[in-house]
Amino acid sequence: MTDHPSQPSLLARLKNRLLPLFQQLRFLASLRHLQGPRRRVAAPDEVVLVTLVRDGAFYLDAFFDHYRALGVAHFVFFDNGSSDATLAQLQEQPGVSVLQSRLPWGAYENIFRSYAARCFAQDRWCLIVDMDEIFDFEGRAEIGLPGLTRYLTRQGYTGLMAQMLEMFPKAPLRAVANLPYRSVLEQFDHCDISTVTSYDYQSTKSGLAYFLIQNRATPPAPQILFGGVRGKVFGEDCCLSKHPLIFVGPAVTPALHPHASTGLTLAPMSALIRHYKFANDALARDRASVAAASIAHGEDQQRLSVLQQQPDLSLWSPEAQPFPGITALQEQAFLQADPACTACLADLAQESIDD
Repeated sequence: MTDHPSQPSLLARLKNRLLPLFQQLRFLASLRHLQGPRRRVAAPDEVVLVTLVRDGAFYLDAFFDHYRALGVAHFVFFDNGSSDATLAQLQEQPGVSVLQSRLPWGAYENIFRSYAARCFAQDRWCLIVDMDEIFDFEGRAEIGLPGLTRYLTRQGYTGLMAQMLEMFPKAPLRAVANLPYRSVLEQFDHCDISTVTSYDYQSTKSGLAYFLIQNRATPPAPQILFGGVRGKVFGEDCCLSKHPLIFVGPAVTPALHPHASTGLTLAPMSALIRHYKFANDALARDRASVAAASIAHGEDQQRLSVLQQQPDLSLWSPEAQPFPGITALQEQAFLQADPACTACLADLAQESIDD
């Protein structure tokens, strides 16, 4: 008998060391450049958007509408083998680079995002979002994304966290399965934060501590949130907190995790991501995902089971509320405000008017 745990064998330790190298070499061998500049072209005050896409034609028009209006200067799409009209539609768009790898999404998504961010946004602000995410923040209408990054830069921050708010209609999901995305953004107008749980930023209970302890959080740091309506209805233990806006400086490693980068100096407020997970026929997409077994966490299987058993399911309940806006979500403690930021954003808005 011994109180010491058995140590991994030499072969196991060697495998663990070689696996990242093997993945990187396999990734580089699979990488294709399909469109646009091959490296960073953004000016120092411009923001680069990075997103992964596979069969994303459904989202593209409204996606570009929102993010161009927000002030994004350059778009990098990392395609994972689209077979719809995605690539043809992207060819019609200015300011777009397209990379492609057909390696398994679930195993390589972090590498996809990290490579694109380092290649196209080194020493620049980078916004990392998914196709079904709409990024929003206090002062957006007045200062846009360039004003926000100007504020963050002045304060010495290199990262801004956001909370994901699941948006849904009052109608059954089946009734809106085929709505165009622009209509989705109008009609998915409810949310439900009645069952959100929270952890301190660097708490070991969140499962993200390995990454988050590598960031310097300016107190009071935003909370890490879990659950929401997807937890309430489907039993998903989904993390709602992300680090989408980062400055890819020398100390920052982008997108080590789908929800986190490291080496950040984090701002004390949080932005918002309106999430439209249930657009674009969620039942059909989950059925295809389960059949392909491309994602290991099993949340698609949980949703599929519930949706198949309740074909007329609506996510609405008496606890749901119409989307209340940024200020109300701050008052409800879903988002975190920072008084210094609020005051400075007002000054920046005035500067924009004076200019």
